Amino acid sequence: MSMPKENHVSIQEYYKRREQSDTLMEYINGVVYMTPSPSTAHQRISGRLFVQLYQLLEGEECEAFHAPFDIELSKEDISENKVVIPDLSVICDKSGLSESRYTGVPALIIEIISPSNQSHDLVTKLNLYMQYGVQEYWIVNPLIHTIHVYTLSDNKQYVQKDVVKEIGVIQSSLFEEFYVDAKFLFKQ
Repeated sequence: MSMPKENHVSIQEYYKRREQSDTLMEYINGVVYMTPSPSTAHQRISGRLFVQLYQLLEGEECEAFHAPFDIELSKEDISENKVVIPDLSVICDKSGLSESRYTGVPALIIEIISPSNQSHDLVTKLNLYMQYGVQEYWIVNPLIHTIHVYTLSDNKQYVQKDVVKEIGVIQSSLFEEFYVDAKFLFKQ
């Protein structure tokens, strides 16, 4: 994740920039962040996870989406919306879907860490997703072959539900049929 291009722009200015550019950008607290192109390992992992989620949810109420797809985080008690581009998201309340983005809060978000965006996914987005009420947040780190799963507790804080490194199976709390074998996920 590169440093912010420019500080404090309005969400309208952000959308204007997006319309005029093919560059992937996120908008958090008035700051525009450029999103790096994914690596080969990132693409493999993202593809494997998406196929699994897509097949699991086909014909169900919830639907899986993969990047690049804008998620405009919106919640009644938070005045300013943020725009993120998660690697994968599962949307169950489809009322916020439009042709170009989703406005609302996904049930599940998965981020795959790249060397240039580690702190963005591990700190900024974790806190942002917790604040907006994303029920489950997965952080996949292909650099050290780990998968962390965080779930939202009753007091609206993330609690680490599970973690695996290199081998082992990890399972979703929201979608019990969604489980991931780390060895398979990280294979070259």
